[in-house]
Amino acid sequence: MARTLSVAACQLALRPVRSFADFANHARGLLDGTHGADLAVFPELFTIELFTALPGWHEAPLADLPRIGAFTEEYRALFAAEARARGQAILAGSHLTREGCQTLNVAHLFEPGGRVHTHAKTHIFPAESAWGSGEGERLEALDLGSARVGIAICYEAEIPECASSYAEQGVEIILCPSFTLTEHGFWRVRHCAQARAIENQIYVVHCSAVGAPGAPLPGAWGRSSILSPCDAPWPPRGVLAEAEANRETVIRAELDLGLLQANRETGAAPTFRDRRRRARLYRGWPSHLERKEREP
Repeated sequence: MARTLSVAACQLALRPVRSFADFANHARGLLDGTHGADLAVFPELFTIELFTALPGWHEAPLADLPRIGAFTEEYRALFAAEARARGQAILAGSHLTREGCQTLNVAHLFEPGGRVHTHAKTHIFPAESAWGSGEGERLEALDLGSARVGIAICYEAEIPECASSYAEQGVEIILCPSFTLTEHGFWRVRHCAQARAIENQIYVVHCSAVGAPGAPLPGAWGRSSILSPCDAPWPPRGVLAEAEANRETVIRAELDLGLLQANRETGAAPTFRDRRRRARLYRGWPSHLERKEREP
């Protein structure tokens, strides 16, 4: 019997909200469009909508963005309840969370049975330093029973070692919630997400935020997609589903996980195997930065 997973990416258009209830209704509206999917994915930092529910938000500096951490418990309760009620796993994008003495960009994956997994972004984009975001220290594969997944938040998709680490842990699907400020930034993440699918022979769910909630919050440019390796039996472009750019929508695809293993064994381009086959060769050459450090 084929082993499949139905996934949906919720391309959310950021907008001002009056309260947490407004935000919750916005999210629920998109989740209604994922009915029947095993896994629903939201974008990175889509919870910045909650900043607009704070008094005087128009005049506040962007450095105040971590104030949305005040909604963390409500955010967690909302998506835990939705996952349970809908019988689906929900990657509720990512949310700025205070942990110890630092603010982290944390993805939350809620299972219908009540388990909650978290992943703190390990490589922050330089613009994130504007609100003092720190970096996580773990890249851990998550077993959902029906599939093994890894979370790569936006810029992490541009770091090949993140996806490679997940693939070594048996990950079949990388979930990539994303928030890109420009079209240039979007294509950096999108092209890299496609490369990660090809070189590791896995699926990637790239879920973008779009829209412009208003200053001081940044706008987002995006076009969500669900990606596969570029090899038979998938489409030649390796695109299983793709959203219209910059419009709120939900896209879906059925992922055949058995095809990944077959592709690794008999595909035209066995990149997962060959990238590791010559690992000793790569280690034999120090990086440019390492060479500079050794210079007197």
